[in-house]
Amino acid sequence: MKVVLGFSGGVDSAVSAALLRRAGWEVVGLYLDNTDENARRDAVDTAAFLSIPLEIRDVRAELEEKVCAPFCQSYLRGETPNPCILCNPSVKFRALLETADRLGAEAIATGHYARAEGGALYKGQPSNDQSYMLCRLRREQLDRLVLPLGGMEKTETRALAERLSLPVAHKKDSMEICFIPDKDYVGWLSRRGELPPPGDFIFHGEVVGRHEGIVRYTVGQRKAGLIDGRKVYISRIDAGTNAIELALWEELFKTELTARDFNWLIDVPAGPIRAGVRVRHTRWEEPACIATPIGEGRVRIECDTPVRAPAPGQSAVLYDGDKVLGGGFIV
Repeated sequence: MKVVLGFSGGVDSAVSAALLRRAGWEVVGLYLDNTDENARRDAVDTAAFLSIPLEIRDVRAELEEKVCAPFCQSYLRGETPNPCILCNPSVKFRALLETADRLGAEAIATGHYARAEGGALYKGQPSNDQSYMLCRLRREQLDRLVLPLGGMEKTETRALAERLSLPVAHKKDSMEICFIPDKDYVGWLSRRGELPPPGDFIFHGEVVGRHEGIVRYTVGQRKAGLIDGRKVYISRIDAGTNAIELALWEELFKTELTARDFNWLIDVPAGPIRAGVRVRHTRWEEPACIATPIGEGRVRIECDTPVRAPAPGQSAVLYDGDKVLGGGFIV
């Protein structure tokens, strides 16, 4: 049996390759090249150490069309996008599936910490669960997906890498956006020539100051300084008026939200269903809710207990216990 593994050269993909081979798979690595020479060299060297063939695919054009441009447009709309959630179905897993089909491979794999079983997606271990990031996978991608690290914690992965004497056993995890390696997304946006101008801070209907441009802020973020002796937070970003509304902590919490472009990983429910919901990539906030499809790919979500600052552009992901039901973009 042959599997095409998304291979970055980091510890997760290296250990995944070792586990897949141990399970009897013939592993082919696929490195998605975005011009980072150091990362590409790590992938090539680690694949050679493991004696697995490695294909390198230039994904710059696909990344620009499917991820970078929508990421930029989302920020200009006053949203807070998650580029990995955009990338996974449209670039990364699409490339894996295309390569698998070309090579006659039965399966695709990545080093994500989640579980893929029987065409369904489930949470990984609580300490490093990444199921939220995979909420927009297409069902044909999920049907052929193998996730070797699904039942492991990151500490176990590193311990296994040491036992296997992998050269990347102690390589630091990559925390930055791959196309913004210096983490300066405002600088990245400015180099594209798309920074909006300063505008007003509004608190309870009154102008209380000036902001430096809406792309520098996100819903839920605390604004430095006090107003009337109280801490205030970003509650709404209005790209149309170029205004940012502020609120007190207790005013950030919402019980109702709507998600657009909802990607169901189960058959679309005929009516309301009970579920749990995450509105950001955290593992400590998942209130029970009623989720109701309302047409045009939208889902209304009514939470039993309020969630803090659901941010437009982020994903609302529904769960039935450990099972991922799907996810859409908060509006």
